[in-house]
Amino acid sequence: MQETIVLYPAPGIGHLVPMVELGKLILRHQHHIFITVLLTTGPFDSPTTTAYINQTSKTIPSLIFQPFPSLPAEPSATASSPIDSLLHFITNNNQNLHQALKSISETSTIRALIIDFFTTAALQVSSTLSIPTYYFFTSGAAGLAAFLYIPTIHNETTQSLKELTNTHLHFPGLPPIRASHMSEALLDRDSHSYHEFLHIAESLPKSRGILVNTFESLEPRAIKAIANGLCVPSSPIPPVYYIGPLIANPENRTPECLAWLDSQPSRSVVFLCFGSQGIFSVEQLKEIATGLEQSGHRFLWVVRNPQQKPFAAATETDLDALLPEGFLDRTRERGLVVKSWAPQVEVLSRESVGGFVTHCGWNSILEAVCAGVPMVAWPLYAEQRMNRTVLVEDMKLAMAMEQREKDGFVSGTEVEKRVRALLESDDGRAIRERSLKMRDGALAAWAKDGSSRAAFGNFAQSWEP
Repeated sequence: MQETIVLYPAPGIGHLVPMVELGKLILRHQHHIFITVLLTTGPFDSPTTTAYINQTSKTIPSLIFQPFPSLPAEPSATASSPIDSLLHFITNNNQNLHQALKSISETSTIRALIIDFFTTAALQVSSTLSIPTYYFFTSGAAGLAAFLYIPTIHNETTQSLKELTNTHLHFPGLPPIRASHMSEALLDRDSHSYHEFLHIAESLPKSRGILVNTFESLEPRAIKAIANGLCVPSSPIPPVYYIGPLIANPENRTPECLAWLDSQPSRSVVFLCFGSQGIFSVEQLKEIATGLEQSGHRFLWVVRNPQQKPFAAATETDLDALLPEGFLDRTRERGLVVKSWAPQVEVLSRESVGGFVTHCGWNSILEAVCAGVPMVAWPLYAEQRMNRTVLVEDMKLAMAMEQREKDGFVSGTEVEKRVRALLESDDGRAIRERSLKMRDGALAAWAKDGSSRAAFGNFAQSWEP
C-alpha cells in the first residue's frame, strides 16, 4: 500500500503557497511518499488561489489537490469578524475532512496529517481516526513563541489586551511587545475570536510536532526560548522543526516591471508592496505618492483598488483617479506604478532593488531575507505589528515606518523620510549589510549539514514506521 502525507492549509494564498512548498520539499526528499492537499471550497475561494492551484497541478502532477464539496458560509451567532467566519467555516468542513481522510485511507497509509494554524478544528477528526497530526506554522519562531505563551498571559490578567494601552507584554525570546499591537483577534478578551485563538494556542502543544517556516540563524532567541520550555512552562511540547526558508520559486515570466527594473542602477529602487490584502484609502495612497515624489528616489509601487474585497477577483484600478494629479507624469522617468500585482520574488531578486517597504507578512519577510534586501516595516493587520517589532529590534533587518496610533495612517513626510533613510543613511547601509549576511544564512540553512536540512531529516524520521 502506498504512503501518503495529507496537507490541510487554510484558505488564502498566503497560507496555501507555503503549504504547497512544504509538499514540494517532501516530494524532493522522500520519493516514495505521495502528497495530497485538501482544499475547502466556498466563499473564501479566490481567482488568485484557483489560478495558482491550476498552474501547480500542471507543473507538479505528483502533488494532488483534492477539493471538498462546496460548502456555503453559514451564518454563525458567534461570528462577529472575518476570522470568526473563517474558523466557523473550517469547523463546518470537518465532515468533509473526515470523509476525505477515510477515502484516502482505503488505498493508502496516511503517515501524517499536516494542518495550518487556522485548521486546528481538524484535530477533532484526526484524533478519532488515529492519524498523527503535525502543525505547519506559516509564520516565524517569534510568532510561535508568542502564541504558545498566550495561555500564560491569559492566566496572568483579567483585562483585555486592548485595555492595557501603555503595557508591554514580555514573551520569552521576544523583545517587549505593546499589548495593543497583538493580533486584532486577541485584543478583546470577551470576543469569540479571542477564545478561538486561545484554544488554538492550547492545541499547538498537543500535536505530534510543529514545523516552522524559519531557520535557526534568523531567530536564535525565540528558538532557544521554545527549546528551553519557557513558552509553555506548565507542560512539555512536542518536537519543533525549523525547516525554512520555504518560498515560492521565481516563475518564468517577464512582465514590464522586471524589464524596467533591469534598466535601473544597482540598489537604486525602493519596492513598495503590501500583500494580497494590503488595501489603503485614497487619502493614504495620495500621501504615499507625495512621499515618493518628494524623496527623489526611484520606486516600483504596487497599488490595489481601495474598493477591493478580500478573496474577490481583482477590480480595475484607475491610477489617475487615485493618485495626485500629474503624479504619474512627473515621476515617469524614475518610478513605475503597477496595478494590483507584481511577481514579488522576482522583483526582490533584481540587482536594482535597494529596499522594500513591506506590510510585514511572514512570507514577504522571508522573501526579502532570501534576497538580502533591507526593509521598511509598515504593518497593517494580524500579527504584523508584532513581526515589525521583532524585525526592527531583534533581527535589525528593517527600520520602522512611524504610524498614527489610532488608525495606522502614515504621512507623506514620513514616507519620504524612511525612503531616504533606507537608501541614503548610515543606518540604512548597516541594515543592508546585515540583510546580505542573513541572505547567506538562509542559503546555509539548506546546504549540506545545514540546520534546516537536519531538522527536515528529523521530521521525516518521526513519521517513518
